[in-house]
Amino acid sequence: MKKRIAIFASGSGSNAQKIMELFKHSPEVEIALVLTNNPDAYVLQRADNFEIPSHIFDRKEFYQTESIINLLKNLDIDLIVLAGFLWLIPQNLIAEYPGRIINIHPAILPKFGGKGMYGDHVHKAVLAAGETEGGITIHYVNENYDEGEYIYQAKYKIDKDDNLEMVKFKGQQLEHQHYPRIVESILKKIKK
Repeated sequence: MKKRIAIFASGSGSNAQKIMELFKHSPEVEIALVLTNNPDAYVLQRADNFEIPSHIFDRKEFYQTESIINLLKNLDIDLIVLAGFLWLIPQNLIAEYPGRIINIHPAILPKFGGKGMYGDHVHKAVLAAGETEGGITIHYVNENYDEGEYIYQAKYKIDKDDNLEMVKFKGQQLEHQHYPRIVESILKKIKK
């Protein structure tokens, strides 16, 4: 019986792609669905390239109905992976999947986390603060932005002449290196 993942993403989906690549030929894991709140998200093209079904939803469907939960339950989803998903996860979804929703954040939490802290906003804040290190945090999701229990953190050095693009690149290298591996290790602990 394959373990099944649902990936939520709002944008390009480069982390989603790395996870898709890892499990493409896996006899044990299947990416059952990619979900997005953005009909123009490039992650939809990535999902299509891997022949993974996708679902686009709006704020009302996500926050005021049970339809996303029902969809995930019907697909027998074991783990929800957030890969650049920008909305706060509703309480009913967290209650349905306790300890089975994970996220990646482009900084070493608890610094540079919280509402509005995503993508370039995080990298700009890190640079503006004169930090000498950046990093990533993979964490469980709870009802607050970026406050769930940490699973894994990794750091990179920020050189004094690094610009936004360089910091972004260094962070993304770490994300792509570690997120698929951590997803795989969490799946191994889930009993089917």
